[in-house]
Amino acid sequence: GKVEIATKDAKVDVSPGDVATIRDADEQKAYERLLSPGLLELWSGGGSIGFAGTNGNAKTSTFTTAFGVARVTNTDKIYLDFNLIKASALINGQNASTAKAVRGGIGYDRNVGPRLFVNVFNDDEYDKFQNLDLRFVIGGGFGLHAVKNKRNVLNVLGGADYNHSSFSTPLIRNAAEAFWGDEYALKLTGASSLTQSFRMFNNLSDTGAYRVNFDIGVSTKIKRWLSWNLALSDHYLSNPVPGRKPTDWLYTTGLGITFAR
Repeated sequence: GKVEIATKDAKVDVSPGDVATIRDADEQKAYERLLSPGLLELWSGGGSIGFAGTNGNAKTSTFTTAFGVARVTNTDKIYLDFNLIKASALINGQNASTAKAVRGGIGYDRNVGPRLFVNVFNDDEYDKFQNLDLRFVIGGGFGLHAVKNKRNVLNVLGGADYNHSSFSTPLIRNAAEAFWGDEYALKLTGASSLTQSFRMFNNLSDTGAYRVNFDIGVSTKIKRWLSWNLALSDHYLSNPVPGRKPTDWLYTTGLGITFAR
């Protein structure tokens, strides 16, 4: 038999087999918003700022900040991220070593099938204690939406990139790399969520050399717009400049804001 369905303009009779999806008014509004959004729409994300210090026998100060934003539609995704830490110390009138690291990137994903997507990205990095003045990486590849539901999103991806690294020693390295990795998002509770990203970069110009980037973050909403954030970022380099360790951890925590439009 036929069933009667009320549309925006009229009521129509259709066979049950012809009905693909039934949405309520709110679900339909959300679906239509994803069809042809403006470039300034659908952005969501957040950021945090942290301070710490002492004043007495030793005068120290630490400033950290981290943020990430993304625009996700039915067909593509644009994302940006940024992490910074700066620390200084004055002990017995002498300036001690200071830490300073800046990491950021931008990427774009475009769906070319129900589960397959193409990806392009640019990552930039400065690290004082690695003697790294600039690491500029640009590349792209393919990815697979391995898991996608209301609680979990897992993407696996791989491809190739160009890496330009300029050190203050001075040393300049230019290399082609092959990369693979994953991106994971988990909704822990109604207020808390976790994100994780992993990349393995194998140097094709200097066989045996490699880099590993691992980032993880947790965000808990305190209010609709206010959150507590924790971000950890570990970048490992198998062949650092002489006298430097191969890895540097960067961690930030503090209160932040979240937004969505």
